[in-house]
Amino acid sequence: MHLSESLRSNPAVTSISDSRPSHGGNLVWAATLAGCAPEQILDFSASINPLGPPASAIAAIQAGLAGLCAYPDPHYHNLKAAIAAFHGISPEWVLPGNGAAELLTWACRELADLDTVVLPVPAFGDYTRALQAFGAAIQPTQLPLDSQANDFAVSSPSGQVGLLLNNPHNPTGQLFSRDAILPWLEQFALVVVDEAFMDFLPPTEDESLIEWVKDFPNLVIVRSLTKFYSLPGLRLGYAIAHPERLQRWQTWRDPWSVNALAAAVGEVVLSDASFQTQTWQWLGTARPQLFSALTELPGLKPLPGVANFLLVESEHSVPELQARLLKQHQILIRDCLSFAELGDRYFRVAIRTEAENQRLITALNH
Repeated sequence: MHLSESLRSNPAVTSISDSRPSHGGNLVWAATLAGCAPEQILDFSASINPLGPPASAIAAIQAGLAGLCAYPDPHYHNLKAAIAAFHGISPEWVLPGNGAAELLTWACRELADLDTVVLPVPAFGDYTRALQAFGAAIQPTQLPLDSQANDFAVSSPSGQVGLLLNNPHNPTGQLFSRDAILPWLEQFALVVVDEAFMDFLPPTEDESLIEWVKDFPNLVIVRSLTKFYSLPGLRLGYAIAHPERLQRWQTWRDPWSVNALAAAVGEVVLSDASFQTQTWQWLGTARPQLFSALTELPGLKPLPGVANFLLVESEHSVPELQARLLKQHQILIRDCLSFAELGDRYFRVAIRTEAENQRLITALNH
């Protein structure tokens, strides 16, 4: 039975309650609905590399256990040095954090000091949360879903205006080119670019602006180390910006924001070239395969993207589909209700292994 037939013939499929999470990866919530243990859920809702964590990360954690009786280095000299060496910059231009989320909080504090913050939407929900926490005046600007990111036109209102965007964009997977973003650096007082998914593009294809930070004091780059290296439970990210800005952020936050094990992992994974190559090869094959398979399913329309996830438009209610997949197949997809501009007819799926992707396709086609 095809997707559309299944939904029409199962009116008893219930919508998920208002307690639904606003992020992907909530396996406890999903397991409660599915009536199974959390470890039995096949999670397509969190866009995490299915190949990790890499062996280098596990070895660093094991080696670091002996040091848990001591506080971490409050200045994270070794971690900063490793990140800086990877990007070819000086360590003072790096600030590690408790995941990219912590660093985005400080970026939003700075953005909130401006007259207005332009926010391309749909957007990651934590952007709005953090901006509102500091009383920012937000100007949502619609990002067309049926065109390329480089066709997106954004204008700055009068006054001191900031811009917050992510690249590749979540949830669409679109990629802004450097050439598209560089004019905005002349236009806006502060530009914050969340590059949490940029690692999934090989160096010959990425559009990172890290090399431009030295030329633009108003540019901040935020990176995550948990998605590419499959370590979301460890919480590790970093910001790259002018040292004066990062020194200011340091005075705002709690000491020892990065735990000792996360710091140890960060010191080694960026030099794990073998794992990086393996990931790029897997994604280069898995993404077009899953895109093609989704395209062939009636009632579904995946949008092209460059990241390790796909945004899919559905002709039918996604909460009902999400509930059916959980209850009948123990598969969790990411509904897009937290993206106000998308509503209940879109969902996002992570790209996983070939066997897992096929299990999703089979369930959707059932």
